[in-house]
Amino acid sequence: MWTRSKKALRDWGRLYELGMYRRAVVNSMDKLTTFQTERTLPFSPQAVYNAFASAPMLATWWGPEGFTNEFESFEFEVGGRWTFVMVGPDGVRYPNQNIFTELEPASRVVIRHDCQPFFMLRVQLTQVAGGTHLLWQQVFDDAHIAQAVKAIVGPANEQNLDRLTRVLAQTLS
Repeated sequence: MWTRSKKALRDWGRLYELGMYRRAVVNSMDKLTTFQTERTLPFSPQAVYNAFASAPMLATWWGPEGFTNEFESFEFEVGGRWTFVMVGPDGVRYPNQNIFTELEPASRVVIRHDCQPFFMLRVQLTQVAGGTHLLWQQVFDDAHIAQAVKAIVGPANEQNLDRLTRVLAQTLS
């Protein structure tokens, strides 16, 4: 038994030295903490980016179906704060605090959700035939919290993108 344990430790040590153990742990954590939604929208990357950059437009589409937003501050610049209250269809108020950590026009928006539940939202915009491929990736800080909200996050993010699509279609037509 000791021989097996010694061998297992030696094997683990080799994996660790090669960086493979850490990668395996990170990959398994990614599956627990990361939620991803993607689709192609029939709009230019700049139009999609502008829907994030414009507070009045963002307030109309941000969040799941039936939710409204009351913006308190909106500084669309790297390091800028975005605070607002999301109001559910039942009237429940959800305060939100965010920081814009990366902004690349027509390409990328990264937002740090700076209150519970803590997460990073990365939105990547790529020009494709017929519009923009949008990759929406939400990475939670805590795996337990991520798993607790898992059933809500996927459908809510899809509804968010449905609302974005409708607002852009109305605005640009």
